[in-house]
Amino acid sequence: MSSIHNSHNQSTSGQPGPALALQTPATAPASHAAVGVSVAHQQPSSSMVLLLASGASLSVASLYYSQPMLGVLATDIGVSDLDIGFVPTLTQLGYALGILLLAPLGDKHDRRNIILVKAGLLVVSLIAAAFAQSLSVLLIASLAIGLTATMAQDIVPAAATLAHESRRGKVVGTVMTGLLMGILLSRVISGFVAEHFGWRTMFVLAAAGVSLIGVAIWRGLPHFAPTTTLSYRALLGSLLDLLRRHGMLRRASLAQGLLAMGFGAFWSTLAVMLHAEPFHLGSAVAGAFGLAGAVGALAAPVAGHLADKHGPGLVTKLGAGLTAVSFAAMNFSPFLSPTAQLWLLGIGTVGFDLGVQATLIAHQTIVYSIDPGARSRLNAVLFVGMFIGMASGATLGSALLAQWGWTGVTGLATATALAALAVRFWKVPAGKA
Repeated sequence: MSSIHNSHNQSTSGQPGPALALQTPATAPASHAAVGVSVAHQQPSSSMVLLLASGASLSVASLYYSQPMLGVLATDIGVSDLDIGFVPTLTQLGYALGILLLAPLGDKHDRRNIILVKAGLLVVSLIAAAFAQSLSVLLIASLAIGLTATMAQDIVPAAATLAHESRRGKVVGTVMTGLLMGILLSRVISGFVAEHFGWRTMFVLAAAGVSLIGVAIWRGLPHFAPTTTLSYRALLGSLLDLLRRHGMLRRASLAQGLLAMGFGAFWSTLAVMLHAEPFHLGSAVAGAFGLAGAVGALAAPVAGHLADKHGPGLVTKLGAGLTAVSFAAMNFSPFLSPTAQLWLLGIGTVGFDLGVQATLIAHQTIVYSIDPGARSRLNAVLFVGMFIGMASGATLGSALLAQWGWTGVTGLATATALAALAVRFWKVPAGKA
């Protein structure tokens, strides 16, 4: 038998939490309260890790299925390009609200039950989107999809709890790779399905996928006991307290939010831009750009290794710089032929996706080092900042595309990336990341 140390100190959780249903070896600092349990710790199997990675991938993918289909959606529903831009905006906003209001509940309730409830509600939301006949219904469904897709942010802490300390980084990294691949490949799949079978089919298939993974999680994932008895109000209040007390957290959230703004502006307008002159390309081509972005997700472990070896602060600068250069290069598109523009878009997509993902991994390394007892809430603060930036970028990107064309979008993305780089270069006291 082993014991687990409750790592929530008085400043973040208010009091020692009850015993966990799962155990890790007693390796936490002696200053943390230890609580004995009677269930032997088992290292998650490869199939369990694959299940968690698949769950994170399918749930977070739901946020991005609509993006390559926006041109088709606007035509089918009969709305303007500006109005259809609110679909990804509300989806990202819903995700940010879900992380803020729902993700902290994983510390207070059985995380397995939360994942299953969100999976069921996500299926309902996707079905509602599939049968939407008006923009208003689609917007409501998009907001609900964002709220419930936060099950991905419950799956990642579950993986960290299941894993032995000696393999925790590898297990969490594998699940995060699944999450990132879900973000990027979702666009490829939805673009192809929408062009050949219709956009409603994509939402139905997405609902079926989440249903299957929900059943697998119900059968395979163990229960998790709560780690805090804080009230819901106090739990949310601790997020603000963490943000107020930790400059590293504020800096990481701001820089990642700025990068996400350009990221969201690009992906929420790409399909509309390619659908218009001079390209007249379908949703499958817009989705195919996700394959270029997948390079960034696959390179995420390399970014983590560089962060371990040279420090995460350096990786954030390199990532933000690469993002700025990639977006800046796209500003030369008007001077090129259509074919050359597509090549530039592809190369630029590889560059900025790699930069954004590398910076995110480095920022997570920085944030997780602040307080091991509050990692889920620290992660929530970081991702709220990131998805607020993404939702803002989607809104601004649609407006700029309508007013200034593609140059307006790439100009915004370049400016926000440079601002993120400035945040990372801003001089801070020694010891601050």
